[in-house]
Amino acid sequence: MKRNIFYVLLVVAAFVGCKKDQLLTYGSRDNIYLNYKNKDGSQDTSVLTYSFAYNPTLAQDTVWVPVIISGQRSKSERKFALSIVDTSTTAKTGLHYEALKSSYTMPADSGTVKVPVIIKNNDPELANKSVMLTIQVSGGPDFNSLLPAMLRTKSILYSARLEQPAWWIYWMGNLGPYSRIKHQLFLISSGTIDLVDMSKPNAYLQIPRTLYYLDNMKTFVNDPFAWVARYPEKGYVLTKRTDGSKDYDFYNSSAPDKKFYLRYYALADRYFFVDENGQQIIIN
Repeated sequence: MKRNIFYVLLVVAAFVGCKKDQLLTYGSRDNIYLNYKNKDGSQDTSVLTYSFAYNPTLAQDTVWVPVIISGQRSKSERKFALSIVDTSTTAKTGLHYEALKSSYTMPADSGTVKVPVIIKNNDPELANKSVMLTIQVSGGPDFNSLLPAMLRTKSILYSARLEQPAWWIYWMGNLGPYSRIKHQLFLISSGTIDLVDMSKPNAYLQIPRTLYYLDNMKTFVNDPFAWVARYPEKGYVLTKRTDGSKDYDFYNSSAPDKKFYLRYYALADRYFFVDENGQQIIIN
């Protein structure tokens, strides 16, 4: 009998001990951080880069920010905060991004959620410069913010700026010297974001494809009026300038502030796009 009572006391003691451990472990609020991973699966604290140049018709885009909890899921939804780190942000509210909400929701029975951050392509200067938007997640009313700031912070560097791709030099005989305006017109007209890099193995297999894209661009720059009429679904228009000249602005109706200059040259009796250096854009 005494032995049975001893075993009962042991079981009760173990149960009480486990319950106490649970209270110690889960009695406080969970932490929260940004769930960015690199290719090795470890935390990625590098800057996230983005360019509107590859989608020139976009007036804005959404960066989905992954947020994850460090702790237990809850049967009820919980609130957390996402804020701008002013000391490392050059982007301006309204012009470069939409203002963040006062709080965001972690759904019930979930340990992760993606938060939308809206970045904008309204500033013409984005064609010449990049802006930085740095965000930081914090606990808000339902979470702690005890994890290191580097795990809770992400910087987004973005612009509408293009840089010369590696493949350009192999097709300079057709495209001519690099310019950003020429590159943007290539993206609009060609139907691709790149051409074959002739330094790659078996690159010759992609030459017919490349010649097709080059021909598309040549047709476009030689007669943009016919191109606009042929592809109305793309949303591009040509609007005559009001300065008394015969010149036009070429732009997408969804991004009217992003204009390309189409200038009339009387000596040649034809129109040419003009790049940022004032040079005619000619495709051979």
